[in-house]
This record gives sequence, structure tokens and C-alpha cells, in this order.
Amino acid sequence: MRNEKFDDLRPYYNEEIAPAMLRIAESEYFPLVSAFIYPDREVDEIKNMIKGYTTIEEFQYEVTKTFVDQVVARSIRRLTFDGYENLDPNKRYLFISNHRDIVLDSTLFQYILHFNFGHRPSEITFGSNLMSSQLIIDIGKSNKMFKVVRGGSIKDFYNNSLHLSDYIRYAITEKQESIWIAQRNGRTKDGKDATDQGIIKMFYMSSPDNPVKALAELNIVPIAVSYQWESCDILKALELYQSRFEKYVKKPGEDLNSILTGITQTKGDVHISVGMPLSESDLAPLAGLPNNKFNMQAASLIDTQIYKRYKLTCNNYIAHDIRSRSKQYAPYYTEAEKQLFVQHYNEALAFDMEDKKTFGDIFLGIYANPVDSHVE
Repeated sequence: MRNEKFDDLRPYYNEEIAPAMLRIAESEYFPLVSAFIYPDREVDEIKNMIKGYTTIEEFQYEVTKTFVDQVVARSIRRLTFDGYENLDPNKRYLFISNHRDIVLDSTLFQYILHFNFGHRPSEITFGSNLMSSQLIIDIGKSNKMFKVVRGGSIKDFYNNSLHLSDYIRYAITEKQESIWIAQRNGRTKDGKDATDQGIIKMFYMSSPDNPVKALAELNIVPIAVSYQWESCDILKALELYQSRFEKYVKKPGEDLNSILTGITQTKGDVHISVGMPLSESDLAPLAGLPNNKFNMQAASLIDTQIYKRYKLTCNNYIAHDIRSRSKQYAPYYTEAEKQLFVQHYNEALAFDMEDKKTFGDIFLGIYANPVDSHVE
């Protein structure tokens, strides 16, 4: 089912794929993209292959899958997962994930969802701030990504939130597409995964009379993704450090640099855990609460599952012990693992800054804070 009301947000339709493939193939950056995804094949061969695609399914199976295969082979030691048995392939869901990497959080989840379990890939949120070129727009929208408008006045924010809420409900209940969205605007940078209460309000703006029913109809499923080596950890620590003294303003090309860093850096063990869908009975105790309290409690239901399902690694325990000057979690790591983490920690401290103690604490917090958040 199509609705022109959402043409400003939606992913491409199949009939828009062929023109998008031509633009991708003729982009000046295509040789770089091709070299990463298909390192052993000639650029012209890949161009001709890309130009032949006419459906989203072809693009996702041939290009996106191969891209993730390369990421896994080059930068992930073990990719593990659990909880996918909680999903019914015949139902559509609103997947709400903690957010550590701009691209890989959703991409790795979709990779497992589709290629391991045969579920239809979901649509994925795509921040307007990331739409920096036609190439990125074409790759994103060909991969079932839809736009989330960032910035603007308070009035713009309200109208954009309502429009987004309408689209999400339409996509799940009428278009029959699942949706992946991060639990907050922007990545978690301090290691403290927490669902933005505002996102809860946004979900039921499209059906405000009964928030419990409105959320239940979306089949919300919390997703927890964890990386042994945190994506862009040094870059995140530098941003948090600088934010202590002045409002942090992103530099031109910074988002693209974070995307490329996240894709290429070593990630070690990566785990994705799928939670239980929030049912109407889970949400029923929240009925009648004031809006602010309702939003807080609904966010807490999501957070509890994410905290419980987040898989702690040796680096989380090492950072916590270093930060607390203890050996509380020493049984959870080896001396060799600790030396490797300390080496990386010292690389972070090598950056030129006045208060290295504060910066070091921020860096360690990225890894240590999930230990404090974890729910047994």
C-alpha cells in the first residue's frame, strides 16, 4: 500500500532502483566503495553488475550482504546473537536498539535477521544530517532506509515528529514493514544506554487517545548490541571531553569519518540480542499515568531489557577495575587481555589535551558504565 503523504521520508520503491543504480555506478566515489566491497574484482565489472539491479531485494542480497561479509571478515572476531526466536516472521515490529555505531548497529541486525532466520529486512531510520551526498542517499534509500529530519525550530520539531510518528505507524500497520530505530537521537557516547522519553511520546503522537494501545500496536522489541571494542571510542571520548568546556560543534565531514572508522576499526566480539515484544499487558499498568511519567515508565521497560541483554566483554570489566582501582572483576579477563586494553587506553591518552586524568576517566567510562547498568 502506497501513500504519497510520505514521499519525503520513505525508502525507494523498486521502480526507483534502476535509476539509483546508474547514479551509484557513475559516482566519483564508486571505485572506493567497490574496492572495499569487492576487493578482488575489477571496477568496471562491478559497475556493470550494479547497473543491472532493478529491485531492493537484488541490491540487498548482492551488495549489502557482501558489504557485511567483508566487515565481519576484516574486523569482527566473533559475531554472535540470541533471542531471534522471540520473533514471528509473519508479524511486523518496531525494533528499538541501543546505538553504538552509525551504520553497523542496524546493518548487522538486519544481516542476521534476514540471512540467518529468513525474516523480511526492516526499514531503517536515516538521519537527514547523514544525507550529505546523492551517493549516500541512493545507497541508503536502496537499502530500505527512510529519512528522520534533524534540526529546525520548535514548531518544525513538533511537525516533523508527528509526520515521523504517522509514517512509522503506517509502515507497520498498513505497509506491513518492520522498522528499526535507535533508542535516542545520536549514538550513546558515554556507555550509558538510555531510551529518550521523547521518542516514546513520538511513537504515540499518531494515536494519542490511548497511549497503551498505540504502543502495543507497534509491537515494540528492544535490541541490545554490544562491541568488545567500542565503535569510535577515542572520537567519542574526545567529543565528551571537549563538551565539558564548550558546546560541541561537529566539523565538516565528521559524520562520514565516524561511519568509515566504525566500519574499518577492529571490533573483536560483537553480540546482538533480541528482546521480548512489549505486549499490551506489559504496558497496561501504565494506563492513566501523566504523560511524563508514562513516557518514563515505558522507556524503562525498554531499557531494562537492553541492560539485561547487553553482553559484557572482558574490556568492560577491565575498564571498570582500572577506573575503580580494584580487582573486583579480575576473574572475567586474562592478563593478556588487560595488557591489550591498557595499550589501547594509552594510545587514547597520547592525544594532546590539558586534563588527561579527566579524559582518561571519560574514556574508561565508555567501557565501564555498561557494567553498572547491567541487569542480571
